[in-house]
Amino acid sequence: MLNKGYPSDWLSELKQRNNIVSVIGKYIHLEKKGSKYWACCPFHNEKTPSFTVSEDDGFFYCFGCKESGDVISFVQKYESCDFTQAVEILAKQANMEIPEFHGERDAVEKKQKRERLLSLLNYTYKHYMKNLYLPQAKPAQDYVKQRGFTRHELEDFKMGYSLNWDELINALRRQGYTYSEMIDAGVAQVKNNHYYDVMAERLVFPIFNSFGECVGFSARVLEKTDYAKYKNTAETLLFQKGKVVFGINLVKALKQKEGLKSIIIVEGQIDVIAMHRAGFKNTVACMGTALTKENAKEIKKLSSNVVLCFDGDEAGTKATIRSIDILKDEGVDTLIVALPDKHDPDEIIKEKGVQYLENLINNAMPVIDYLLSLELKKFDLSKPNEKGKYVKNALSIIAKLESNSAEEAYLEKIKDIASIPIDILRRDLANLKNRKPKIVENIDTNVLTARENGNIRAIRFILSSLIFHKNFVNKFIDYTKLLPKYKNIIELAKKDTPISSYYDYFEVDNYPILKECLGMDFNQYKDNDKQYFDECLWLVASQELIKKQTKLTEEFKECQDKEERTNIVKELNALNKAIREKNLEEFYVRN
Repeated sequence: MLNKGYPSDWLSELKQRNNIVSVIGKYIHLEKKGSKYWACCPFHNEKTPSFTVSEDDGFFYCFGCKESGDVISFVQKYESCDFTQAVEILAKQANMEIPEFHGERDAVEKKQKRERLLSLLNYTYKHYMKNLYLPQAKPAQDYVKQRGFTRHELEDFKMGYSLNWDELINALRRQGYTYSEMIDAGVAQVKNNHYYDVMAERLVFPIFNSFGECVGFSARVLEKTDYAKYKNTAETLLFQKGKVVFGINLVKALKQKEGLKSIIIVEGQIDVIAMHRAGFKNTVACMGTALTKENAKEIKKLSSNVVLCFDGDEAGTKATIRSIDILKDEGVDTLIVALPDKHDPDEIIKEKGVQYLENLINNAMPVIDYLLSLELKKFDLSKPNEKGKYVKNALSIIAKLESNSAEEAYLEKIKDIASIPIDILRRDLANLKNRKPKIVENIDTNVLTARENGNIRAIRFILSSLIFHKNFVNKFIDYTKLLPKYKNIIELAKKDTPISSYYDYFEVDNYPILKECLGMDFNQYKDNDKQYFDECLWLVASQELIKKQTKLTEEFKECQDKEERTNIVKELNALNKAIREKNLEEFYVRN
């Protein structure tokens, strides 16, 4: 039997060999409490742990954001990959050979296409690397020498060179790749029926994802030209600019080898290479200065502590300010390095040395300090009207703080800078905060629960009890007759299916009621679980009996045959009695 394209018994063995606690424990810190393991959820921002892992049942559940799954779906969510990729990751860890994939046609075709494009890109970056050492690559070799790149750096970052407009295309054709595949991979385009290398005559930087797979390229022109200095691969199946982080594969390897306290983010590939050379091997860059939400999620998987080290110019300042809120929304603690005007990290290292940059990084500013320093540069405090503007802006920044003690420390700072009594600053801050739009308090979840359709809640509890094989379940009931809509779930429950296997049979994230069932917290019912189950059972059964009663009543009204009317009345009387006496015989298992 196949589950999502793989044999059921093979998937079961895969999970057995990849203990869910061991696997998740490699990504986040777990702490055992009772029979479960707890952690702060990696899928939403929280300070109090609500993420649980059940080793016995082989699945995880977050009481905060409601994310749940087995070991495969955890890898999917954490690594931002699909099911087959997650399976491949776990199979590699367990040294298991992967059987042939037999999923739905679309899934098989997508998997085959992805593998084909990865193979093409893998060949391409290696081909570019070889080109860099050819005599025709002198422009690139001169640039490499000028920048001071070592052989070790060239190999670490897999740098290469595109010789001309045709050479790569011809090489790929000899390898059996089609023009269509080259375009889909983003390495070729066509003009006037002529296919050409989009990175032609440029120094090429392969872009790797966190799995070490080449997904695209960024390339730098080496001579003066009307073309843009840097060029990135166009959006493809494998390459989405807003999701890519240059150097993430090396930082991930660093974390696995030595651990990782923080990640430094700079603006470009050259700066990343320079930082690695200087010993800051925890450095990455986004594709362009614009850090995206997806970038922040990718980075947070490796560390919740970030140091922004963008260029010391106006563009770098704007990029820093944009990045602050994005990182905050993802629960990342951020420090900021303010580089000297019009300098990037590579220039700092060359002009002032590694120690100078290290001191800047070690003294990186908290976000509030950085924002206040920017405001201070805007105004001449010797002029009363500008001093007033500075204070107003500074107080607006402080108002974002979540604690009064933190506010007080910064008020003292403003008092010293602006020479304004602290009592006045406190009053102005209070007035400013009072003018903020009031946030509507969260509605009591108990009220919402009370409004929820009771029948759905009852169905959910019944299904959960079946899935978790609770001993208070009424064994005499035919649950497929009671809940025919959920026959597939009930049939699995009858087979004592492990909890983690439900994630193989169903797309749980797209099946809300099943997802809620798998996350059921039975502790809230304590000693009343059997009573509550019986109440749920009768609620659902009575609704079915009432539906049947209504249908028979309509049939009676329309029926003209005397004998048939008599039979309907007998059935109605039996139904009325069953409803009155809460008799479940209608749903008993029939031998």
